[in-house]
Amino acid sequence: MTTPSRIPFDPGLQPERTLLAWRRTCLALAVASAVVVRFAGEAVGVVAAILGIAGVATAAAGYVRASVRYRRAHEGLTGSGELPIDGLALALVTLTLLLIASGAAAYVIGVGVQHLAS
Repeated sequence: MTTPSRIPFDPGLQPERTLLAWRRTCLALAVASAVVVRFAGEAVGVVAAILGIAGVATAAAGYVRASVRYRRAHEGLTGSGELPIDGLALALVTLTLLLIASGAAAYVIGVGVQHLAS
């Protein structure tokens, strides 16, 4: 019986590239959530802060989840040969996008109401 190697079987290192892509996506979503707070804060108020904090939190959770999924995939590729099936990271990224879109929509509506009131 052979012991599993710690070296990935794929010389192109596709799992590592995928992990980096997920990390970049989550970091970009966290920044976008912070931007929503910055620009929508005056027009929307506390709702913008809540959406921004929730967006940053879900982006951080997606970042962590992508790292966990990578470790499981790496173990599966180098050891047991079983790959994990997991959609939680995708669900967290989708939730973050929905929060950012809600903040942007609230900003547009808030600015429109302020413009009509003046």
